[in-house]
Amino acid sequence: MTGFPYHGAAVITGAGSGIGRATATALAARGMDLALVDRREDRLAEAASELAPSGRRVTTYALDVTDREAVAALPGRVRAGHETVSVLMNNAGVALGGDFEEVAEADFDWLFEVNFHAPVRLTRGFLPLLRAAPEARIVNVSSIFGVVAPAGQTAYAASKFALRGFSEALRHELEGQGSSVGVTTVHPGGVATNISRDARVTPGWSAEETARRQAVADKLLSLPPSEAARQVAEAMARREPRLLIGRDARLAALIQRAFPVTYYRRMRSRLGEAS
Repeated sequence: MTGFPYHGAAVITGAGSGIGRATATALAARGMDLALVDRREDRLAEAASELAPSGRRVTTYALDVTDREAVAALPGRVRAGHETVSVLMNNAGVALGGDFEEVAEADFDWLFEVNFHAPVRLTRGFLPLLRAAPEARIVNVSSIFGVVAPAGQTAYAASKFALRGFSEALRHELEGQGSSVGVTTVHPGGVATNISRDARVTPGWSAEETARRQAVADKLLSLPPSEAARQVAEAMARREPRLLIGRDARLAALIQRAFPVTYYRRMRSRLGEAS
């Protein structure tokens, strides 16, 4: 494909599965090389194998984004393997089930390390490389729960609202500087990823309760990651600052905008089932 404004390498965290892996494929089809980051070496190997026919340069980095030393060293490692870095996609994310009083403080802090602090550190580390590219973009994957905040999602929603706020403020700063680095905040709705199956759950839940909630999540998380990735790549090409993925996300955002205080009561029949 021609006309894609970004060249060189795209760094994608959480690239071993779901939206991250699918976006790697979408960007390779648009001529980008890939620097794939994930804590699971097996998933990284599978992703790299799938990308081999594309002919693009693919490097992999198995690390936990909560490892501050590893994150600090990552820009140098990526730069050693790629001449130009023009995209950073902060996609890695985790979920945590349970009402606020059920969630342990350590689990709450762990989720924030992955969903918020890691993207901030990665952005700080890669921004000098992005500034050196003719045009570059930071893509921060928030969630529809960075727009609406249902019960049972205090930790997750707080982290995604925080990432949204960071992304929007950073975008305004970069625009004010006349920077060639843009920011896109992505708010997926129900995309069929591993996030719910990989989530930490409240120790007090029975096996039956855990299974019930997983069944609800499986029903809600239905959009194929490939479709989400297509929309992400197109939003990047159009330099869009915000992307809502899925009819459910667009509807939730619309209801929230119309009813900023009472939106949850109006959406509870859908969102509340999983809480």
